[in-house]
Amino acid sequence: MEKLDIVLYPEAGLREICAPIPEMTDDLDKLIDDMFYTMYDAPGIGLAAPQIAVQQRLIVVDISESNDQPIALLNPEIIKSAGTIEWEEGCLSMPGIYASVTRPSDILVRGMNREGKMIEFEASELLAVCIQHEIDHLNGKMFIDHLSGLKRARAIQKFRKSLLQQES
Repeated sequence: MEKLDIVLYPEAGLREICAPIPEMTDDLDKLIDDMFYTMYDAPGIGLAAPQIAVQQRLIVVDISESNDQPIALLNPEIIKSAGTIEWEEGCLSMPGIYASVTRPSDILVRGMNREGKMIEFEASELLAVCIQHEIDHLNGKMFIDHLSGLKRARAIQKFRKSLLQQES
């Protein structure tokens, strides 16, 4: 497995809408393995293809503490959502920045698994939040876009400041 480079905000590719994936391939299977390896190493609980400069509709998530419940979805979509939950989110493309985001608490998700089969399943709480966060990336959206203008500006300012400190 290969550790991939995670692109950082404000990389333009993070704002692009990703292309659908027509079918599962051996190359995509390897990419999924590399994405999980990169996500676990970061460490994170979710990673979307545009975060590694691949403009395709692919996400990987694993909210387990033991990293033993991996979920890979191609062309994921939310079919239904209900409820409301507020969760403090972060992003591997904006390390060190966290903010409280309100999202649906329960979702029904459809996508293709790594075996190439269409699947549907329900997700709630943290898993629902994580999947929605990663699907947002596929649509050119980041968690900071769910914040008020002032909170978003502060988060961006804090992130830019942290990058400058790392460079010096």
